[in-house]
Amino acid sequence: MVLRVLQAVAAVAVLCRFPVTLTRAGDRSEGTPGQSYVAAVYEHRVILNPEPHVPLSRAAALKHMMSNLDVYEEQSARAAEQGAQIIVFPEDGLQGFNFSRLSISAYLETIPDPQSEDWNPCTQTDRHTHTEVLQRLSCMARRHRLYLVANMADLQPCRQTSHPTCPPDGRWQFNTDVVFRWDGSLAARYHKHNLYFEKAFDAPPTLEVVTFDTPFAGRFGVFTCFDILFHDPTVRLLEQGVRQMVYPTAWMNQLPLLSAVQFQRAFSLGTNTTLLAANIRADSLGMTGSGIFTPGTAIYHHARAGQPEEGRLLVLRIPVLDTAWLGTETRAKGQAGGEGEESQHCREDSLSTSPPAFSPSSPFPFTSSMMYDPFSFLLLSSSEGQLTVCDGRFCCYLQYRRSPQGGNTELYALGAFSGTHTVNGRYNVQVCALVRCLGSEVSSCGQEVEEAESRVDFLLEGKFGTRHVYPSLLGSGMVLEQPDQVKTTADGRVAMEHSGMTVGLVTACLYGRVYDQD
Repeated sequence: MVLRVLQAVAAVAVLCRFPVTLTRAGDRSEGTPGQSYVAAVYEHRVILNPEPHVPLSRAAALKHMMSNLDVYEEQSARAAEQGAQIIVFPEDGLQGFNFSRLSISAYLETIPDPQSEDWNPCTQTDRHTHTEVLQRLSCMARRHRLYLVANMADLQPCRQTSHPTCPPDGRWQFNTDVVFRWDGSLAARYHKHNLYFEKAFDAPPTLEVVTFDTPFAGRFGVFTCFDILFHDPTVRLLEQGVRQMVYPTAWMNQLPLLSAVQFQRAFSLGTNTTLLAANIRADSLGMTGSGIFTPGTAIYHHARAGQPEEGRLLVLRIPVLDTAWLGTETRAKGQAGGEGEESQHCREDSLSTSPPAFSPSSPFPFTSSMMYDPFSFLLLSSSEGQLTVCDGRFCCYLQYRRSPQGGNTELYALGAFSGTHTVNGRYNVQVCALVRCLGSEVSSCGQEVEEAESRVDFLLEGKFGTRHVYPSLLGSGMVLEQPDQVKTTADGRVAMEHSGMTVGLVTACLYGRVYDQD
């Protein structure tokens, strides 16, 4: 049921409703009309080195990596059989984690810059020595006629006399994505910019903004894991007009705001882009959550407790979003790329004639920690109503109608936070979030929750000091719901509306990143 305030907004706003397919892993969409291609991502249960702090010989390190590459080979063949044209494998998928700078040495290969030389490791094996992993990946791409994206460890020699940031051992060690064309040639190399407690690796001395072109979908951008939360290189890619991204990741889930598929979906919606996200499966580290996301269609996988710890291949036909490529390919047909390309995150400068009335409806705000940040909260104290909660001058507004299932007494709260997040990374955010509390005490609001029974129709709105706002809607059992609409105005207001949830509501969130305040 549409809320009264939503009806009022709709009277003065152009609504942005598009056909949406949102499926769980193992399901397939019915296909996307217009110009499209088939993408694959593989969530890999990495075979780990049980003693990552102990240095190995090159032969032992190769044996370890080849065991993971054997899995890549199998999954590449499976993806190709399903028509995939590009496949993405996860970060750290060949060697695993928790290496020291010394102990990872035997895993390193020097990856040439494809901008400086054309090289096909599969057919030109003698050009560079000690490149067995590059050769295996290259031949894999060539054998299965796939564009292939993988992550590996790179060594680049340097001299302190010419590079002041060169490490004392005379080499940079990079967390690196490599991209191969379907003939096996090396198309792109990207060194991860934003490291996350990675003692084995260096941040690159200069920012790299890396793209590659394909004959089936045009241009793609490349970034890795923690990069998704930062301006460089991710927003720089967007500013260059890149609308298709490959994203190897090793993401540790953190509810209620930053589980992997939750934020992957939010990024795709908030930026109007395609995101091909491949995560690691490692239950002991809370790592799972991969997907193929476009603004209008998606397939994803998030492993639940008790499920076998195994990999998962996702394959989906999706629309081409590279407008330059579409212009070249479809101008003669008078097309713009087909249904499904449109943004569900719409800009509507005439959203309403005036902001909603941010009038306090409860005298009892309280502070509770969420994601290690002190959020200001207000409880949802009735079955329907309006709430406004503020953190300083930043305010969040909620209009809601709640439909409890089975007479449950679940506690919900509206939270607001504006400031610098400082735990496990430092970055500035403005967040409006409607969350289910873990228990019956207000101190449980903001804690991790995966299950909920209450269905909530809502309009969630905030006025942000950034245009980079990522909307997410997470349901019980890690089910992603597609918002009915997300609208923005020129003055920074962002509103997300949804009704008729299929499962209970866990989190509805507008996650704003204020990059210039980092």
